[in-house]
Amino acid sequence: MASIFRPGAIAVVTGAASGIGRAVCLRLAQRGLIVAMADADADRLAGAAEEVGQAGAAEVMSRAVDVSAEPAMAALADDVFARFGRCDFLMNNAAVRVAGGEREDLDEWRRTMEVNFWAAVIAERAFLPRMQSQNAPAAIVNTGSKQGITNPPGNLIYNVTKSALKTYTEGMQHILRNTEGCQVTAHLLVPGFTTTGTRSPQPEAWMPEQVADRMIAAIESGDFYIICEDGEVTA
Repeated sequence: MASIFRPGAIAVVTGAASGIGRAVCLRLAQRGLIVAMADADADRLAGAAEEVGQAGAAEVMSRAVDVSAEPAMAALADDVFARFGRCDFLMNNAAVRVAGGEREDLDEWRRTMEVNFWAAVIAERAFLPRMQSQNAPAAIVNTGSKQGITNPPGNLIYNVTKSALKTYTEGMQHILRNTEGCQVTAHLLVPGFTTTGTRSPQPEAWMPEQVADRMIAAIESGDFYIICEDGEVTA
């Protein structure tokens, strides 16, 4: 799968303004890719897009998008294919996290599920058919979480959404690998404890750049599960 990260290839990353998404965009820029960045935070996205351009991206496109809104993601896909003609790499990375517990308002449950799970389904429907028609290697990565597997107490909503995303991605890859002639693969990124947002770095946590490097290497090796250890657990 190394060819999808060639100079001039087209990458689309959601949740691109900070954390793992920003780190991935910077790494892809350093390889000379064209990077389309999407995030709900327009101000932070503008700053990140400038950094990605300075890092060596062949071209940068940025869009402030609610990834859970089907019309918005359809428009993003249309813009990408109209401007660049293809998409070689799609990373569904956007996520939200609410306060821990199991008795939050149903609106909080719904919003978290919309962003952490449904957004990946919506993006796949917007991008995948045209990615398949390219008749060339391409990849979709969904960003899961260690919590979607280990289900630790403290944030049930988040755990449920990431568990659902894990199951969805496993099923999607099963369909893709059994579709005759399909050259698109799906992959599940499972970060461990990672320093993102405004949190201060902690000894147990990986930095987003470490996750980005692990993800790129794993896709180039053809791995489905991209498991990141941290200072608390092994892979």
